[in-house]
Amino acid sequence: MNILQINSSARGDDSSSTKLANAVVAQLKAANSATHVQVRDLGHEPHPTLDSHALKALFTAEPERSAEQSARVAIDDAVIAQVQAADVLVMGVPMYNFGIPAQLKSWFDAIARAGVTFRYTENGPEGLLKGKKVYVALARGGIYRDTPNDSQVPYLKTMLGFLGMTDVEWIYAEGLAMGTEIAEKAMLQAHRQIEALFASAQPATA
Repeated sequence: MNILQINSSARGDDSSSTKLANAVVAQLKAANSATHVQVRDLGHEPHPTLDSHALKALFTAEPERSAEQSARVAIDDAVIAQVQAADVLVMGVPMYNFGIPAQLKSWFDAIARAGVTFRYTENGPEGLLKGKKVYVALARGGIYRDTPNDSQVPYLKTMLGFLGMTDVEWIYAEGLAMGTEIAEKAMLQAHRQIEALFASAQPATA
């Protein structure tokens, strides 16, 4: 099993979303002895933004690209290859100003490539990153689940689904800025949710 962990918080190891993503990965490793884990920390090493230079490089035919353009496209190629090789994605996602971190948006911009991770057909768009399990650990200062102010989950559902990833588990830790007692209870509940997801899993050898 190939696991790709995407951490998107700027707070590093102190991040609640990263801690929850780590807990999911630990459960996956416990349930399957043959695992390979890759961690991409977007807070520590942000992916380049999709600017005019990147767009020009992407829309220039490969034989006609400059060395600089080829290098820029290669950066996106590498993250696409990571996702393609993964059986499971585990994403740690804090809420910043009601949305996802800019670092995570840049990562989605990099992996969404027509003809590679999605395509347009007579029947509409088709995601090409199929057959993957996704776990999304969400950390919020307030309580936004199932409210109009939660723009994260609709966006993530749209992007993941557009790319073909529809088997998604959502893990919530909310109210983390509403006092120590509420925060501790929220993290405890999130960890219990993670444990429940794997309660019936049996250790495997492959």
